[in-house]
Amino acid sequence: MTSSTYRPTLWTPGDWNAFFGFGTNILVNMLTLTALLRFVLKMPDALVFGRILPAVGLMMFLSTMYYAFLAYRLAQKTGRSDVCALPSGISVPHMFIVTFVIMLPISLKTGNPEKGWQAGLVWVFFQSFILMIGGFVAPYIRRITPRAALLGTLAGVSVTFISMRPVLEMYMTPVIGLTCFAIITVSWFGGVRYPKGIPAGLVAIIVGTAIAWGSNVIGLSYGGLSIEKLAAAFTSFGFSVPLPAFNTVFSGFEFLGVILVTAIPFGIYDLVEAMDNVESAEAAGDAYPTTSVLTADGVVSLIGCLMGNPFINAVYIGHPGWKAMGGRIGYSAATGLMVIVLAWFGIIAVLLAFIPVVAISPILLYIGMLIGAQAYQTTPARHAPAVVLALTPHLAAWCKTLMDGALGAAGTSAAAIGMEKLGAVGVLYHGLEVLGGGAILTGLVLGAIGAFVIERRFTEASAFAAAGAVLTFFGFMHGESIGFAVTPTVAVAYAIVAGFLYALVRYPEFVSVEITPAKEAIAHPAE
Repeated sequence: MTSSTYRPTLWTPGDWNAFFGFGTNILVNMLTLTALLRFVLKMPDALVFGRILPAVGLMMFLSTMYYAFLAYRLAQKTGRSDVCALPSGISVPHMFIVTFVIMLPISLKTGNPEKGWQAGLVWVFFQSFILMIGGFVAPYIRRITPRAALLGTLAGVSVTFISMRPVLEMYMTPVIGLTCFAIITVSWFGGVRYPKGIPAGLVAIIVGTAIAWGSNVIGLSYGGLSIEKLAAAFTSFGFSVPLPAFNTVFSGFEFLGVILVTAIPFGIYDLVEAMDNVESAEAAGDAYPTTSVLTADGVVSLIGCLMGNPFINAVYIGHPGWKAMGGRIGYSAATGLMVIVLAWFGIIAVLLAFIPVVAISPILLYIGMLIGAQAYQTTPARHAPAVVLALTPHLAAWCKTLMDGALGAAGTSAAAIGMEKLGAVGVLYHGLEVLGGGAILTGLVLGAIGAFVIERRFTEASAFAAAGAVLTFFGFMHGESIGFAVTPTVAVAYAIVAGFLYALVRYPEFVSVEITPAKEAIAHPAE
């Protein structure tokens, strides 16, 4: 059968596994998003359930359907039956950034949560265009960047911001967390099949929910659930469709100065993250066009923004995990339909009160484990040090995030305590601040320098060091905001490194090393 006549199967048995796995991942994110809107930003339920969540549902429906279509087209083109759709949804890092850096400060300053909502819409408006424009640059960056750098910085995200919170939640409620983790790992890693082919993710949720509600009966209350909370959640039932919010978007332009400081660097973050995730999918056997992916993310984010959604869409980390579970095309489309139902009918609040989040946490940990492992498994073994190097900025960013949260809860800050006092007890806060600034770009640049040095391709290593100097000077790396000479000493240090590496090529007679000529790219070593 030729590829032109091949008709891919829209649903396979493995799609059930991926649907319950990915669907619960999306569910966790939607529950978290709803909690941020209601309890942190103090937005009224009419706004949350009547305007924002319906727009979120529309955006995610369009996104998941588009990526199901891309997978269908790739399967048809290649004649393969194992093509897996790219996972997508609300960008989790941005969910917290736009909440705590944009919407919350403006809501508090104005005393009006709706002003915060307006500012969030403008933030997404600008990021959408950055994604669309960057889609035409990203393929070139992928071609010149080593896979160890792309996947190494992605592994940093997975180990810290994806894996650590779920594993901590599991050990805070171990009876549910570890039990559900065992149910999932023996199936997805160990190959155990449950009766009648029931997906492991669904088994874990059923068992975890049963333990949580059963503990309520005997007075132990694992999982924080209660009949009172569940009954109150049913008041959110209703039907709401997204409505245009054009005037609301443009009203938020009064906060443009505050917004651009984060919108531009995080737009670049999205470019790099999407490239990493496309690279991850290609390493798992499914090659998607980077330009189409980034442009789609920008377009659906813009549509969501104009309908009232202050959160950006992104291709998710985790494609190899869903593919390993048996996910193909249907799981993505089914997730889109699920999101529409959850968002438009106000069901999220009920689920938030019925399912213990800790029962879902092991699924996120599994994805983090798989992505972290992929950075080593699909790159040359000799590049392992470069992968480790790419991890370090994310460890710093994660530690700083925890410290800032803890100090803020105590009503103080690192600056108020003083760097010397913190340093005296072994906390090098300023080091965490500098290394963790722009972590995903920093990890990519460090990983690329490391991989090229290992290959003794010092010209390319020098070029990435020079790029690091420029990005650092303008605050895209090692800084919290865009500007001039944000961290000048670090920029100068990168420039010195670039000069040193180039000198090794320009004056090889002064060193005892064989310079490897740049004959072929190392961005895709499997090809």
